[in-house]
Amino acid sequence: MASFVRLSSVCHRGVKPLFARNTFLARELFACRTFREKDSMQVQVHASSHSAASSKAASLHWTGERLLSVLLLGMVPAAYMYPGPVVDYTVAAALTLHGHWGIGQILTDYVHGETKIKLANAGLYTLSMVTFAGLCYFNYKDVGICKAIAMLWRI
Repeated sequence: MASFVRLSSVCHRGVKPLFARNTFLARELFACRTFREKDSMQVQVHASSHSAASSKAASLHWTGERLLSVLLLGMVPAAYMYPGPVVDYTVAAALTLHGHWGIGQILTDYVHGETKIKLANAGLYTLSMVTFAGLCYFNYKDVGICKAIAMLWRI
């Protein structure tokens, strides 16, 4: 869906664009519609009523993702210096959560339609559970993630 929006209706307080003066800008607008009222073009943006709550939740989720990424960076030397079951299971949980959040963001960006989203989320949760169970099984029945990576480095 594309619509034409007069660039001056987007700029506020007389700020003029540098290269595109008095032109129409063809741009895709998401959840917006334009209408005329008294010969002036206005843009109405539809926002959710839960925007403040979802904004805070999104901010906390983003902070959690960054903290997990930093935690994973710190786990590399810890896994090398102190290999053991505690570090193995912590790495398994952190890697699974990191992958779950990353694939979840990809699904959010590229999967559209209510049924497709539900199926994709069910598949994501299934994949995350199988991944965590597989890593835990590997930690319990085999040498563990840390020692396995150390063995690969020795090759």
